[in-house]
Amino acid sequence: MFNRDQKEFNIKEAETIIGPSVKVKGNFHGQGNIIIEGQVEGSIKTDKYLLVGEKAEITASIEVGEAKIAGIVTGNISVKGYLEIAATAKINGDINAHEVSIEKGGVVNGKLTTGNEKSRKPAEEIK
Repeated sequence: MFNRDQKEFNIKEAETIIGPSVKVKGNFHGQGNIIIEGQVEGSIKTDKYLLVGEKAEITASIEVGEAKIAGIVTGNISVKGYLEIAATAKINGDINAHEVSIEKGGVVNGKLTTGNEKSRKPAEEIK
């Protein structure tokens, strides 16, 4: 449904939208696409797409199918597919994703691991 060739995320396809004035604390688990423009503290999980807006501030572990991050994230990020890091993004935490792109200006402070499931395992485990 979402991939790096898609230019714009269609807001009508979002199941959950956390607006700029909303603050959420706790474990946020959904089944559909999520847009976050506000603040989230805890954990975020969906098998679908996550869009983190430029003004969003997240302090959480994130586990999603695909994502675009344009705001501030403090916590580890796990993406099964493609992760796009925008120029305005500031990420403090480890990233594990199949594919990643980072626009000029995007900041990542943490370990970045890419590739498929097999290539993400330590060399001694791959046989």
